[in-house]
Amino acid sequence: MSEEKKSLNFIEQIIEEDLANGLPKDKLRFRFPPEPNGYLHIGHAASICLNFGLGLKYNAPVNLRFDDTNPTKEEQEYVDAIQYDVKWLGFKWDKVLYSSNYFQQLFDWAVKLIKEGKAYVDDQSSEEMAKQKGTPTEVGTNSPFRNRSVDENMDLFLRMKNGEFDEGSHVLRAKIDMEHVNMHMRDPIMYRVLKKHHHRTGNDWCIYPMYDWTHGESDYLEQVSHSICTLEFKSHRDLYDWYVDQVYDASLLRPKQREFARRNLSYTVMSKRKLLQLVEDGVVNGWDDPRMPTISGLRRRGYSPESIRNFSDIAGIAKRDNVTDVALLEHCVKDHLNKTAPRVMAVLNPVKVVITNYPDDKEEFLDANYNDYAEGFGSRPVPFSREIYIEKEDFREEANKKFFRLKLGKEVRLKNAYIIKAESCIKDDNGEVTEIHCTYDEDSLSGSGSEASKRKVKGTLHWVSVKHAEKAEVRVYDRLFSDEAPDGHKEKDFKEFLNPDSLNTINAFVEPSLKSAKNLDRFQFQRLGYFCVDKDTTEDNLVFNRTVPLRDSWAKMEK
Repeated sequence: MSEEKKSLNFIEQIIEEDLANGLPKDKLRFRFPPEPNGYLHIGHAASICLNFGLGLKYNAPVNLRFDDTNPTKEEQEYVDAIQYDVKWLGFKWDKVLYSSNYFQQLFDWAVKLIKEGKAYVDDQSSEEMAKQKGTPTEVGTNSPFRNRSVDENMDLFLRMKNGEFDEGSHVLRAKIDMEHVNMHMRDPIMYRVLKKHHHRTGNDWCIYPMYDWTHGESDYLEQVSHSICTLEFKSHRDLYDWYVDQVYDASLLRPKQREFARRNLSYTVMSKRKLLQLVEDGVVNGWDDPRMPTISGLRRRGYSPESIRNFSDIAGIAKRDNVTDVALLEHCVKDHLNKTAPRVMAVLNPVKVVITNYPDDKEEFLDANYNDYAEGFGSRPVPFSREIYIEKEDFREEANKKFFRLKLGKEVRLKNAYIIKAESCIKDDNGEVTEIHCTYDEDSLSGSGSEASKRKVKGTLHWVSVKHAEKAEVRVYDRLFSDEAPDGHKEKDFKEFLNPDSLNTINAFVEPSLKSAKNLDRFQFQRLGYFCVDKDTTEDNLVFNRTVPLRDSWAKMEK
């Protein structure tokens, strides 16, 4: 086997085998089929990257098809959000399609099955049908309505369509085999009565097809060559094939369903139902809350599309369910932002420093690179004056030799500026330091070329000029859950593991260049982490979200 073949994932291997066995390459077509009942999350990103990635690899079209068969949970808002997310991730679809496009064809095919004696109307309750289904180890029993005549089934099905029956009173079932080893094959429901307004078809229908009936037939109508599903649909494959067999024309391409393991992420939940619960209960501030694992939440937090695509690539495609450590996702965004985010200065926990030998009325604008380690980022002027803010934790009155920040009697360099020496400090009644008095070496300006500027001091601190500082609201986010698997405890509700410290809002000071920053602009706050401008920012109120701190826990784990 060649090196190229070894690098293929198992889905690509299946496609390569099909091509080798005679499938024309121009017949390849893929699809991403979201249900518009919520916002997409990082798990869906794996499927998006897989399907659209296959389209790019094989130069094949990819459909974006909305599985809109349940009007009780689906909304146009979700359709719009899904399209935006796919575009934002950098992918282009061939066509936007909807299962509802095929409602008439699906109905006509259901009529065909009834006439062939392969489908019947059942009047039983869902509880009664469930009992008759049997168990994985016990065969099911036939419905008392299984042998209705074709004419009676046709009459009842048309009356279902015409709205004569109440919801839950009648269903259309496929007549397959109640003793089949696969329980999905035990006369599955094809249609149910649902008198709900549909976001696209309005009130045209009051019966709606089930997902299993819709899925394969939609793939067939669109001539999808490979229908890539998540692992929970593997047991549905027999039914997928049976349904397609009932309508298949040998002159057309027959779709093939194959499955991969869905992406699970530690310290979060991936169920749309549970994510919706967090939204509806007010635990988070909407689907795009930066603590949510939704693509919109990650985007608002400062994640880049490149980092999510890279995460999907590194995490790979698996055949078995597994949990990916969230630290890998954080590593991917750090890796990308390290290469692309401008470095700026902000102080999140400020204490004032007074440079006593710096003139009261003097201010100067220092040229500061946006990135000292790469070209092409440019620079900006940073104002400097007698009073500056530094981080409280960057000063101690006394400290051991391993403390390379500011301490009494010792020197540090201010980033892009001067070397200062701490001489004394002022404290409040509680013993808290409120002001640090320092002196500066006038000849030590960074980049000036003077001998003093070349002096080596071990500590370099970021800072902001008090006189020029812009106030900013900084939202420091942590993981939403404190447990690695919050929905993995059978006896406990997943919300019991919510992290009470998942959001900490602080008032900070940032350099004035950030006043012009726009929504979603990403920055590295030097020595602190990566931050993104939030949509709540106004002309009078800068708001930043912390994407991730600088410390890379994934890299540490790998070592």
